[in-house]
Amino acid sequence: MTAPITSAAANPMASQVKSATRTLDIIEYVVAHDRPLVAQEIATALGIPVSSLSYLLATLVDRGYLLREGRRYSAGPGLARLQASRASYSLADRAAPLVRTLRMQLNETASFFVRVGWQIEAIVTESSEQALRYAVPTGQRLPMHALASGKALLAALPADELERYFAEAELGPFTPSTVTSPAMLRAQLDEARATGVAITDEEFSRGIVGIGRVVAVSGESVGALSVAIPKARIEEGIHARVADLLERTAGLLDTG
Repeated sequence: MTAPITSAAANPMASQVKSATRTLDIIEYVVAHDRPLVAQEIATALGIPVSSLSYLLATLVDRGYLLREGRRYSAGPGLARLQASRASYSLADRAAPLVRTLRMQLNETASFFVRVGWQIEAIVTESSEQALRYAVPTGQRLPMHALASGKALLAALPADELERYFAEAELGPFTPSTVTSPAMLRAQLDEARATGVAITDEEFSRGIVGIGRVVAVSGESVGALSVAIPKARIEEGIHARVADLLERTAGLLDTG
């Protein structure tokens, strides 16, 4: 009996392994040289098609494992992180691969926010690759009451700190759907505590639904994960699926 012929196209796992192997080959080949290399040198030496190589090089540069100067590539500062102790990793470093995986699982924009006073800031964000997508700004302070991550963090505050929030924060409107009533916001926070996730429906940006979950490390809230989905793609079961993925991802950060 003749064995069936398999190929990378017919075997996605084989294709992924090949891509991973090529990525490691590129890193090892560049690090082994004491001078920067151009892409054509790498392609010729490793037998990688230029089209595939360009994507892999761009990814490695984006992650900091290679450094690009003009047309030449050399070892990047990200390689040092691979030998660093856990203590030297920031919260953003630990959250980044999990946020990236969350985005890949849903193909929707995923982010990790931290609280700064009575505002939140995205320290990691990965945008959906779909044409209709929402981009979360980084390095910008945003209102807690209008975003899913903000509501998730508010729901996790101790009672006395939450009262301070309501006494000090401004609950301004950003869209006609923004909840600005303290009573209504309190009801949303009660629901978030009961379900484990906070939800916003066009409260900060029109046409966008947000789903967020607080992340606790050793029992202390350190931030919140969220997913932003265009309302046009909201379908039956999506809330439950996102909530489940957020719970799993938050658990990985706690044990990471």
